[in-house]
Amino acid sequence: MVRAVRFAANLGFTIEEQTFRAIRELAPTVTDISWERIGEEITRILTEGGARKGFELLDSTGLLKVLLPEIEAMKGVEQSPDYHPEGDVFQHTMLLLDQLQSPTETLAYGCLLHDVAKPLCVRRDGDRLTFYGHTEQGAEIAEEILKRLKRSRATWERVVYLVRNHLRHTQAPMMRLSTLKRFLGEENIDELLELTRIDALAANGDLQYYDFCKQRQAELSVEEIHPEPLLRGRDLIAMGFTPGPIFQEILKQVEEAQLGGELVTREEAMTWVGKNFGGRG
Repeated sequence: MVRAVRFAANLGFTIEEQTFRAIRELAPTVTDISWERIGEEITRILTEGGARKGFELLDSTGLLKVLLPEIEAMKGVEQSPDYHPEGDVFQHTMLLLDQLQSPTETLAYGCLLHDVAKPLCVRRDGDRLTFYGHTEQGAEIAEEILKRLKRSRATWERVVYLVRNHLRHTQAPMMRLSTLKRFLGEENIDELLELTRIDALAANGDLQYYDFCKQRQAELSVEEIHPEPLLRGRDLIAMGFTPGPIFQEILKQVEEAQLGGELVTREEAMTWVGKNFGGRG
């Protein structure tokens, strides 16, 4: 049944009427097959073309509420029209899927699941709708879903990162330089920024935060984002420090000052450590 949806979505076909009715009638039995096979078919719907059509077919055949009730729950969940003139959470998510062009598995699932907790987190404050906590709760739900679909650990760990951090770029203009460098230096940052671009285009089209991050990425060299450490553990030992938990604290603070441009040379770093931690080794 799910494969029929995949073929129709990927190839642009229409499911024959009697076949469509049969799928609707048998939809509650779809979990009689293994979740590994179900997960593989859903992944191919998302990544091989026609993702939006595929999920709309999953919905209309009744398969969606059996396999991914968390996605069906998005229907009818209102959003603030100033940020989301496109409509409810389900419609917003379908618009994201419509933009996918040969995506990685992780980007595709990130788009599908980035707002998965909004139905649980929606609150109305007068005329204003809020979804506080939906990124953290969404990350937890995304992990549960991807484990259900038997996706790899590497996949669900990255998707959890994408869901948890998909609004973090909005804070980028206010970040300290060191914090911004750490953010732009994260392993999955390019995929995260692509998710934020698609997310914005499926909403009010405001790309200002995405553009800011891409511009700062272009301006900062790899060496500035991932500089060679000014000090290592052996340097602290040479300075008379005893190896222990304090090493991590010292090296982290030195790195923070280095990323912020406060420390430039090894000698400056050693002097700074001696001044700030001299009596704690």
